Amino acid sequence: MPAAPDIELRQRLKSALWYTVGKIVDEECLQLSANVTPQYIAALTELVYTQAVTLATDIESFAHHAGRKVVSTEDVLMMCRRNDGLKDVLEEFVEDLESKKREQKNASKTMR
Repeated sequence: MPAAPDIELRQRLKSALWYTVGKIVDEECLQLSANVTPQYIAALTELVYTQAVTLATDIESFAHHAGRKVVSTEDVLMMCRRNDGLKDVLEEFVEDLESKKREQKNASKTMR
């Protein structure tokens, strides 16, 4: 049985997710001239939450299988290996982050 702080944290996460999903749905409804019910937003929020939990569990499993205790970018990329478009976007994002880190590191070395 989860501890009380864990339950509270999950509730806060779901509330934030509900708010965000609601905002996105509202924006889309305005563009499409459509209406949705609060039950639709609730169901979509539960779907997104469940997918996020499953994703996190799978990524942790990849790290554990590799003998690591910390999740790495390779684990995330492994998770999206069957979705070429997503994998390409994430690989590009990782490359951009790494190049920015290198630039910052080089800038700090030149300032010394």
